[in-house]
Amino acid sequence: MSHTAHIPSHRKPRRSASKLALRAGVAGGVLGTIAVAGAAGPASAEPVTETIEMPTLGSLDTAGLASAVAASAETSQQEALDQSLQAQENAALQKAAKEAKKAKAEADRKAEAERAEKARAEAEAKAQAEQERKDAEERASRDAARTQLSTTSTSNSSSGSGVSDSGSGSGSSSDSGSSTGSSTETQAPSGTAAAIVAFARAQIGDAYVMGGTGPNSWDCSGLVQAAYAQAGIDLPRISGDQSSRGTSVSLSNLQPGDVLYWGSRSGSYHVAIYVGGGKYVGAQNPSTGVVERSLDWDTPSGAVRIL
Repeated sequence: MSHTAHIPSHRKPRRSASKLALRAGVAGGVLGTIAVAGAAGPASAEPVTETIEMPTLGSLDTAGLASAVAASAETSQQEALDQSLQAQENAALQKAAKEAKKAKAEADRKAEAERAEKARAEAEAKAQAEQERKDAEERASRDAARTQLSTTSTSNSSSGSGVSDSGSGSGSSSDSGSSTGSSTETQAPSGTAAAIVAFARAQIGDAYVMGGTGPNSWDCSGLVQAAYAQAGIDLPRISGDQSSRGTSVSLSNLQPGDVLYWGSRSGSYHVAIYVGGGKYVGAQNPSTGVVERSLDWDTPSGAVRIL
């Protein structure tokens, strides 16, 4: 029986290769033993005539070796394919994570922008409502002041009529005073008053800003203070302090440069400058800015003369 007759074929390359190596070693050992035995025998021994059949490379299951090599190559190829697929999966996961992070950042940015826009709109609405409330209070206060002034004027007129009835001389004197006041009112401003009036009129169209002192935005007392500063006269910053200066004059005896006030003299909430011709210039409110108006448009509570 051949030495290789029952060598099984295995698919796994490592086991097949190890068996092949073992069998090659056995064959080598047999050959070595025969060689030693031959050398140790007597020289006169007869030569061996029997032929021993040695295994050849072809007889060592060449088909099994080829199958093992093919299986090893297939395994290596499968491992390479698996590694490639794993690398593609990892790259896809990294890309998806990056895109998700970017999408989240964009969503957060949009949400923050929407919150900021909403807060800005709410702040603007609140500021507008507050300004409307202040304007309404200002109008109500001026209406009350006009009502009080009208009541006072009616009372003064009644008193004046009584004095006139008691004597014709007093009546003549009163008429003379009214005539003088009217004549003074129509005179053009000159000197210091002219400088004050010219400065005030030059600011018409400027914006109204609470606390504004120029050069392009004013509040009511800021404009009066700056106009008088042009004439070298220092006035306080607050309207109540400004209307407390000088001497009180009636609205029928106004002169250009007089300071008009609304409210009480020591606690006025608004001031303007009389410019002659029954008109005044003042920084009214954020809606109108600096304007020139008739006394009838918003009749002041009183006036003071500082010049």
